Amino acid sequence: MYLFIVVGLSIYLWPSVLNPERHWELMQGQASCMLAAFSLVCLLGLRFPLQMLPVLLWEVAWKTLWLILVPLPQWMAGHVDDSIKPSIIAISMVVLVYIAIPWRYVFTHYVKARGDGWRLREE
Repeated sequence: MYLFIVVGLSIYLWPSVLNPERHWELMQGQASCMLAAFSLVCLLGLRFPLQMLPVLLWEVAWKTLWLILVPLPQWMAGHVDDSIKPSIIAISMVVLVYIAIPWRYVFTHYVKARGDGWRLREE
C-alpha cells in the first residue's frame, strides 16, 4: 500500500509540486503540500510498514469522514454536485487501504494493548 501511494502521488502530484511556475489557490496549495508530505512519510512505510501504520490509519480516518460528511448527504438528498464527483472517485480508493491494513495487528497493538504512561519512568 505504501508503494502504491508513493508511486501514485509521484506520478499524479509531484510534477505540479516541483513546477516553479505553479500558482495555487490557498486550499489547493495546502492540500497538495499535505499530500506531498504524506507521500514522503509513506516512503518510511516501505522500510517500517508496521511502525508507520498510524499514517495509513490517518488516511482511512480522514477519507472515511469526508465520504460520510460531504458526498453522502448529497447522495441521500438525491443530488451529488458534479464538481466533487472526481474527488469522490479518488477518495473512494480508500477501500484499498482498508484491505491492506492488518486489522488484527491494529486491534492487538492499538486497541487491546495497554497504553504508554504519561509520566516519565525513573530507571
